[in-house]
Amino acid sequence: MASYAELTLPEDGKISRNILWFARALRKAGLPIGSGRVIDAIRAVEAVGFTERRDFYWTLHACFVNRPEHRAVFDQVFRLYWRDPRYMEQMMSLMLPAIRGVQEERLAQAAEKRAAEALLDGANRDLPEAESPQGEEQVEIDASATMAREERLKTLDFEQMSVAEIAEAKRMLARLSLPVQPLPSRRQTAAPLGQAIDPRATLRLAMRRGGEITRLARRDPALRWPNLVVLCDISGSMSQYSRMVLHFLHAVANRKGQGWARVHGFTFGTRLTNITRHLATRDVDAALAAAGREAQDWSGGTRIGACLHTFNRDWSRRVLGQGAVVLLITDGLDRDDSGQLARETQRLHLSARRLIWLNPLLRWEGFAPRATGIRAMLPHVDAFRAGHSIASLEALAAAISDRADTGEKARLMRALAR
Repeated sequence: MASYAELTLPEDGKISRNILWFARALRKAGLPIGSGRVIDAIRAVEAVGFTERRDFYWTLHACFVNRPEHRAVFDQVFRLYWRDPRYMEQMMSLMLPAIRGVQEERLAQAAEKRAAEALLDGANRDLPEAESPQGEEQVEIDASATMAREERLKTLDFEQMSVAEIAEAKRMLARLSLPVQPLPSRRQTAAPLGQAIDPRATLRLAMRRGGEITRLARRDPALRWPNLVVLCDISGSMSQYSRMVLHFLHAVANRKGQGWARVHGFTFGTRLTNITRHLATRDVDAALAAAGREAQDWSGGTRIGACLHTFNRDWSRRVLGQGAVVLLITDGLDRDDSGQLARETQRLHLSARRLIWLNPLLRWEGFAPRATGIRAMLPHVDAFRAGHSIASLEALAAAISDRADTGEKARLMRALAR
């Protein structure tokens, strides 16, 4: 194992550059690090020194880590960046499992995969270089077909993907966004060019000017952001689709600037499980592992009606305020009482601003609502759309923003009428 003196030489200024790139890798991995912390870290290392491995580690740790969940990510990025002079080869083996011979295969820890992704994102930049043995064969990877491969993956069914394709699809899902438009509220806010006149504010302005009205104060409705509530079926027939949708949901919950007030997640099979708190974990693998441990009915049976009843009774009033949008991800194959399923779906529909049903069965050409559960639920949703591929999840943005969008519901309702 190389010492730090071999990797960073203070006399030629490399220590500052190395700390800068290390901080950028941490930021890409999710740690909130600004330029101020980088400067503090450089000064701290200059004051403490870096002759002792333990002192160097804890000096940077004190400067960059301020939350418990950041420790594992910091540790993995530190190990890959500083301790191994051939860290790029190790990361390539983690990120590209189809390339063999770099190192023996092993399961990467959750934070380790995230650290590798953060470091690889800047691999083509001016990163600290590691010396390679003389005569070692150089391997070049042609990425010219990357865009074509991504376009094919977008339309590929999740169940038809190989292990490598699933890994690539998860990285693509992590980049997807689900923006939403704000909603007008009952409260009013001052607006210089507002449509309504504010009498009280106008009189207050007049009193300041000796009682003469010289300007009309105006106001507009204040804007508020809705909640996003996702009910995801994790029964045996939906297992693979649910895993991919939850990856997408985690990305939405942790990406700022999309407008959602809060993102709530629930899984159901034979019982309802609230996984909202697990989605707040920045590491997607750790988040889904914790959600899987709590949802004991994964890949089991299906009781959609009973689970919707539990949600409507225990959670509806808590999470469906502020004009919430509900995504229901299920194939609708339920053997329980269809009357209860219809009632609970209708109640959910009346409580939400929009109820959008994503059903992977729509991937089949000529799909018809023959199943009893689908026939019971379909009349009570606002939109009925496919949910079997990356492209179908990308199309959600248009469905959420356009209240007139019904997806395939209109066509299938005509089929029911016949």
